[in-house]
Amino acid sequence: MKNVYIYCEGPTEESFINEILYPYFFNIGIAVYPIVCTTKRTASKKYKGGVSDYNKIKRELTMLCKSHPNEYVTTMFDYYAMPENTPEIGLHDSDIYERIGKIEAAVNRDIGQANCMFHFMLHEFEGILFSNPESFELIAEADVVNKIREIRESYLTPEHINNSPETAPSKRLEKLIPHYAKIKNGTLISKDMGIDKILAECPHFREWIEQIRYLGA
Repeated sequence: MKNVYIYCEGPTEESFINEILYPYFFNIGIAVYPIVCTTKRTASKKYKGGVSDYNKIKRELTMLCKSHPNEYVTTMFDYYAMPENTPEIGLHDSDIYERIGKIEAAVNRDIGQANCMFHFMLHEFEGILFSNPESFELIAEADVVNKIREIRESYLTPEHINNSPETAPSKRLEKLIPHYAKIKNGTLISKDMGIDKILAECPHFREWIEQIRYLGA
């Protein structure tokens, strides 16, 4: 069994890793473990979740890589709203996948650890939930599901859904479903659609999963 540590942004990603990714990878001999970003430290307590400064990410990610030199460390951070001091975050390549690949490579170079594989969610975790709009029938009425389907069909892939801070995937869901609970509902919907559906709809996410699978080969 090989271990892979996934440094992630908050409890929503942590739940997805534990409930969806862990059983998927465990079946092929890989154990994935979430490590939630620490946003603040005091003498007696750590505060977890959220990202405000790239340098904090760099320090914790470097520390994690050095603590596990013979194991791989990857990440699950939203590209949307990443700190402005993230390396190359200002790139504007028209092809979103080329742009993200360049930024991820720049961060890997900046971290400078051979076992680091930095990964972005496009544009944020909630984007992958648009992979199967029908799964929202678990928590929403038919008219809302139809609106979610219309959003999905207006973009090339779920990973392309994002026009502005007001129209990021999570903002769209919160507007359509006022009672939407990110952790509980995000995990529920992910389980219903299944990881194979997400892999089929989301190329960047699929590439990341294949890279982790390769580590266990």
